[in-house]
Amino acid sequence: MSKLIDVQIDDSALPAPTPEIEQERRVAIFDLLEENSFALPDRTDAAVPPGPYRLLLAIREKRLVFVIRQEDEDLVGEFHLSLGPFRQVVKDYFQICESYFEAVKKLPPSKIEAIDMARRGIHNEGARVLQERLEGKAEVDYDTARRLFTLICVLHFGG
Repeated sequence: MSKLIDVQIDDSALPAPTPEIEQERRVAIFDLLEENSFALPDRTDAAVPPGPYRLLLAIREKRLVFVIRQEDEDLVGEFHLSLGPFRQVVKDYFQICESYFEAVKKLPPSKIEAIDMARRGIHNEGARVLQERLEGKAEVDYDTARRLFTLICVLHFGG
């Protein structure tokens, strides 16, 4: 059972999210819980408790924090990732999303499609960066990485 059964966002230190951000968050969590692959690699010093897992994502001291618990809430582990490698791709992603939302209001479908393709490309890059940063800490498939990247964007930009 290498999967997530619960995902929470610790946004207690963040401003209230905009309706668009809140919708993105709900959709990403829903999609993530519907289908995901999340495993913890074996460690040499201790056995890794089996999943399914509960995940809490937070930002603490300018670091992305993953807190992983078992189904019964027992703590499995916690790891922190530097936000540095995500900064540019998150910034690019938010800029292209703004362009996309504006385009939907006034541009023809061909232009919207071109912007959406660029948006997906940046999102894919964010997922790739996340997979690289998780190496040795957690194993996630590509779709799971994409959905987690959406949640990181929400946290990274403070709601």
